[in-house]
Amino acid sequence: MEKKFDVIALGELLIDFTESGKSGNGMRLFEQNPGGAPANLLTAVSHMGYRTAMIGKIGTDMHGAFLKSTLEQEGICTDYIVEDETVFTTLAFVEIDEKGERHFSFARKPGADTCLSAAELDEQILKTCRIFHFGSLSMTDEPAKSATTEALRMAKEAGAIISFDPNYRDALWGKKSDAVEAILSVLPYADMLKISDEESILLTGEEDYTKASGKLLQKGPKLIAITLGSQGVYLVNQERAEIIPGTSVEAIDTTGAGDSFWGGFLSKYLEYGTTLQNMSWEEWKACAQYGNAVAGLCVQKRGGIPAIPDRDAVNHVVQKYKKD
Repeated sequence: MEKKFDVIALGELLIDFTESGKSGNGMRLFEQNPGGAPANLLTAVSHMGYRTAMIGKIGTDMHGAFLKSTLEQEGICTDYIVEDETVFTTLAFVEIDEKGERHFSFARKPGADTCLSAAELDEQILKTCRIFHFGSLSMTDEPAKSATTEALRMAKEAGAIISFDPNYRDALWGKKSDAVEAILSVLPYADMLKISDEESILLTGEEDYTKASGKLLQKGPKLIAITLGSQGVYLVNQERAEIIPGTSVEAIDTTGAGDSFWGGFLSKYLEYGTTLQNMSWEEWKACAQYGNAVAGLCVQKRGGIPAIPDRDAVNHVVQKYKKD
């Protein structure tokens, strides 16, 4: 069957209200930015020239309309986003500290993204993607949790490569143990895993990410990328492990950094047009370097989707990276 899309992602689609200075009377101002980790990732993939589609749910409100319009402008297919008049589009308020790091507060009790049901999935479209990507935030509540596992089953059975980014957010889980259980339950489905160093330790109980990576590989993923912030990424498979340094930049806002990295990584993998098994280590490294370039450009601007660079800008950084 011909693959209609290169990457389909399922999950949260929301508004990031990002802290943006103060008003004349000293009150904090928040800037409306379209976001959600899967949407951020798809934007990066779309900017690199690949066909993308989003599966999720929004409310029939001003925020939902803004999100749908934004994704369409970014070249992402929105045909499989459900609009529901009974729930409100999910909102996240983002406080940024002096280091550019984010602290979240969510309006999601419930948010539209948690209300996607398995019955609202389009099985046919899930059979026509090269890569199916998902995260764990669609697994915090029902019915979205069941929708996620059902979509995962459909895509896996159709032969899609499964990409997983846990994207753990403490505020959205009842207990850490609930998150760990849910993430570990789907890890065997994943072919490629993108995870932060803190998340790798949370899932395994190991003392550092290098030891954690060994345990995670035993769960099923063929390739793991452990993000290390400004240090780059620890890339590991059954044969090799190596830190791929990031680009040295001054971070203004780290919103979407990990998502844009992984979107760049997947885009470079798609460029090779081969199977996971036939990828050489040098090709995997090139994927990580490409992802680092995308993320390095992203953090120099504010917001998630609005900060994601285009292909020409990324290629310029990659060429400079090679010369250095």
